[in-house]
Amino acid sequence: MAEGTEVVARNKKAQFEYDIEETLEAGLVLEGSEVKSVRQGKASLDGAYCQVDREGEMKIHGMYIKPYEEAGPFGHEPRRNRKLLLHDQQIGKWGQMAEQEGYTIVPLSLYFRDGWAKLKIGIAKGRQKHDKRQAIKEREMERRLEREQSDYNF
Repeated sequence: MAEGTEVVARNKKAQFEYDIEETLEAGLVLEGSEVKSVRQGKASLDGAYCQVDREGEMKIHGMYIKPYEEAGPFGHEPRRNRKLLLHDQQIGKWGQMAEQEGYTIVPLSLYFRDGWAKLKIGIAKGRQKHDKRQAIKEREMERRLEREQSDYNF
């Protein structure tokens, strides 16, 4: 991330469940109470995904933003679909890529950059169960090697 960014939420499962092929930064349309709640860190990307709708707009589905307590009865709906701000060419390209078999658009992180809410999204292909097991084995081997090297250096 560049300077002036404050990461609010990460989708940790996305790195494990999918092979991320390409990433993109998108703006996010939020209501006032949603911005305040996100700034407090009360947002979750678990189970969220992005999709292009019939009007040609990309929206994020399943993202949870806890209602802001101070908003009272004028708060927001926690799991509403939120519009992403992208150029038409980007929406078209990513929409076509997502229509291919096994591909989806997943949110990777939610952050503020220069005061604006941004969402890092990625075009991803789902991993098979054996691919996930292989990733776990590789990660464990790297950890073990680092541990052994640190023990050896002392």
